[in-house]
Amino acid sequence: MELIVREVDGQRIGEGAPGQPLISRVDDVVTLLETCFGLAVNRLLLYPENLTPHFFDLSSGEAGAILQKLRTYHLRLAIVRSPTLVLSRRFAELIADEHQGSDFRVFDARLAAQEWLCDYHTVRSKESQ
Repeated sequence: MELIVREVDGQRIGEGAPGQPLISRVDDVVTLLETCFGLAVNRLLLYPENLTPHFFDLSSGEAGAILQKLRTYHLRLAIVRSPTLVLSRRFAELIADEHQGSDFRVFDARLAAQEWLCDYHTVRSKESQ
């Protein structure tokens, strides 16, 4: 499993290659975690193509299982969605719920996702106040 590692503002971000599959089934998240730990990465920037085929279909349970595993091991995830990706109302509700925390966000642009990932310490500091 290959991740591109970028250093931005002193933060290491693992990025999936756009258009390339990375996690083809839910169990692959364990390999992703191992890769992240090996690269000393706790922030991920992924694209829809990097995720399981049914990630955006909440009824599949794939998003919940993957997000929970990443959350358990304190990996922060930003997804840069493609303009053609249509999110269901239920997935939009999940995104809204996730905005209350600091573990997962969906963005329309890579730069916005990267900026959010790099703001990790600021977010954690605000939460502990």
